[in-house]
Amino acid sequence: MISHLEGKILYKDLKSIVLDVNGVGYKIAVTPDILFDIDKKNAEKISLWTYLVVREDALNLYGFQNKEDLDFFELLISISGIGPKTAMGVLSVAGISTLKRAISSGDTSHLTKVSGIGRKIAEKIVLELKDKIGHFEKGDEGENAESDSDAIEALRAIGYSERESRDALKKVPKEIEGVQNKIKYMLKALGK
Repeated sequence: MISHLEGKILYKDLKSIVLDVNGVGYKIAVTPDILFDIDKKNAEKISLWTYLVVREDALNLYGFQNKEDLDFFELLISISGIGPKTAMGVLSVAGISTLKRAISSGDTSHLTKVSGIGRKIAEKIVLELKDKIGHFEKGDEGENAESDSDAIEALRAIGYSERESRDALKKVPKEIEGVQNKIKYMLKALGK
């Protein structure tokens, strides 16, 4: 099992990278967030946690920036009907903490944004993972997650990509509350 790789980035496209590890190139499927971080940091080297999927006709590697992302990916693919590509789609929609809060509160809206996941499958994911991920109390953090999601959706509605919107959201100070205030700050950050 290949569980961790570190090396030089030889190539990248919209869904994967080729990582040179001591002369061997590994093609690794990654989320848009990882690709965005590579571009933002102009990184030549990267370290990834990986998950190897063995099929009759292929060996596919999926890469994650941290162990928590890998663990959540493994939880997702443990659900009947959810394969690695769908699980990567779920991880591309929102951050792990947002997804965990949504699942623990029974909110399927993030999950239904993924291609191939309808209402029934989203409800199945929530049902099967609710007890496994622990419970997040819906208080300030739950409301923040909802306002973050709403702010990202608002920026996407006016033409910004998911990646641009998420990067702008990361720049919003924690003391700024409310969807409208977050959107204003995000637009200023994107304008710079």
